[in-house]
Amino acid sequence: MSTMTEPRRTARTGRASRTAEQAAPRVSRTAELWLLGIGMAVSFVALGGFALVMNRIDLTTFEQVVMPALVGTEADSGVGVAEAHELARTLAAWFSVTLIAVLLLSAIGWFMARRRPWRRTAGWWILAAGLACLLGSQLILFPVAFIFFVAAGVFALRPVTDGSPS
Repeated sequence: MSTMTEPRRTARTGRASRTAEQAAPRVSRTAELWLLGIGMAVSFVALGGFALVMNRIDLTTFEQVVMPALVGTEADSGVGVAEAHELARTLAAWFSVTLIAVLLLSAIGWFMARRRPWRRTAGWWILAAGLACLLGSQLILFPVAFIFFVAAGVFALRPVTDGSPS
């Protein structure tokens, strides 16, 4: 028997036929992506702004403007100006590392949300970005972390439908 006499297979079996039958549902994650973008922007301004200002400020300006707001006057706090300046620069370095971690985790979450919006894995990445923001800022930026937590919660709780109203 030759190959010319065998009946031809019309339907392909395997991955191609499964994807045609079980296509992924079309999901719009616009609200989640907006929340994620707002969280990224606010964390960039807060964490990046503090890091930029603290790394560029000189000692006299720090003593006159920033130190009274952070620790009070030198007589009240018992901390010298040079030591307070060094502590503020250390905090700025910590905020810089936190900003990089938050933006990387958010970018991965954004990519996952755009690539496969019907899956909930993006919510885990956004939750990790919120935890990094919360713990990296030493609980100072809890309102910003809350934005990330809301976005992650919407990813987890919002139902994914295949377009049918039921």
